[in-house]
Amino acid sequence: MNMETGAVLAPPQPRRIEEMKLPLVMMRDIVLKTMFRKNTNIVTDLARTVCLPVTVAQELIDMCRGQGLMEAMGTLGPSGEVSSEMPYQLTDSGKARALDALAQSEYFGAMPIPLDVYAEQVKRQSIRNIQITRDQLTGAMGHLVLPEDLISNLGPAVSSGRSILMYGPPGNGKSSISNGIRDAMGDRIYVPRAIEYSGQVITVYDPIVHSKAEDDAEDPNALRRRARFDRRYVLCQRPTVITGGELSLNMLDLVYNPTARTYQAPLQLKSTGGIFIVDDLGRQAEPPQKLVNRWIVPLEESKDILALQSGEKFEVPFDTLVIFSTNFHPNEIFDQAALRRIFFKIKIDGPNQQDFLKIFSLVARKKKMQLDEASLVHLLKNKYPTIKNIYANYQPVFLIDQMIAVCDFEGIPYKMTPELIDRAWSNMFVKDEKIVK
Repeated sequence: MNMETGAVLAPPQPRRIEEMKLPLVMMRDIVLKTMFRKNTNIVTDLARTVCLPVTVAQELIDMCRGQGLMEAMGTLGPSGEVSSEMPYQLTDSGKARALDALAQSEYFGAMPIPLDVYAEQVKRQSIRNIQITRDQLTGAMGHLVLPEDLISNLGPAVSSGRSILMYGPPGNGKSSISNGIRDAMGDRIYVPRAIEYSGQVITVYDPIVHSKAEDDAEDPNALRRRARFDRRYVLCQRPTVITGGELSLNMLDLVYNPTARTYQAPLQLKSTGGIFIVDDLGRQAEPPQKLVNRWIVPLEESKDILALQSGEKFEVPFDTLVIFSTNFHPNEIFDQAALRRIFFKIKIDGPNQQDFLKIFSLVARKKKMQLDEASLVHLLKNKYPTIKNIYANYQPVFLIDQMIAVCDFEGIPYKMTPELIDRAWSNMFVKDEKIVK
């Protein structure tokens, strides 16, 4: 029976070994390796470390005892007092088997989740199940000054869970809008610590990518007192992976650790149930067309294909809202077949003069720069005509930060003047000229 937290059904705790759906030898070896590496000798500690209920951990211990790999140490503790729990230790055969298993794979700790079991959880918490309202999206982007029709265009795109291409001139908030979409979601999902396929362990949970929910803090007595969901998962905010010019095709493949002989999930698998943002598309070493071609099957069929070191290929769920952001016109970097695969195309233009002044005023107030009407008139009448009155969202922050830097250096109050405007403006653009060598 599934349990529910908010709108997402939680993965139930396994009650018996049979419900784990993992090879018995793998489970046994992980228990032996964990006891060997962590020097754990009581059931509750072992259960906590391998993220299983005590009853299941006890079954695994009993199996190891039956094979002569583990033995009970009696009820007396190290100081002679009676222990509340029966401690266990590895036999010589158990230590030998643990060392042999470590030679095959260094992985120990949380028991992995079979890929097909995880795939079912992905369906329960699919990003396509989210229905974002106008109020949610507006609330998440309330700090941004946006064109009136942008929320109307973004809303259906986000709610559909389909791919989005945002394009337009640089410096107009495409990255901020992507982050706002992430913030609008607000709910939590269950991220596996590790998954298993064909006897191989693939670690998924990554503290750099995944933000653990506050109420999921480690409780030393959690396995005794509560069993709200399968502890092989971590309750997290919906993940967001942001990549930029550093993105390459090999970052979308499994990462094999030859020392530990385990795999690490690629970025798109870590972002399952969340958002994958490809920022600055067109700045990568790989051509944009080639990068998008890699996403065609995942975007169309909601599945990705990965490969083990052996060359064996297998399918994993692809349940991610992919947001491409570029300063190039889509027709410059994609063919029509690629554009057809990207479901929503949204142009992000620069602000008009009214919105520019609104942004300028908000930034000045935040940074405590006193506005001056004559300086603003100078900026709008004398400076912007030199660049054909093309406004961008980044410009107010840039100009005001430049003026603040001058004021700090000169030891003068934060008050705008035409002279400060000129000095700030001179650093925003570089004159197009030839340098004599």
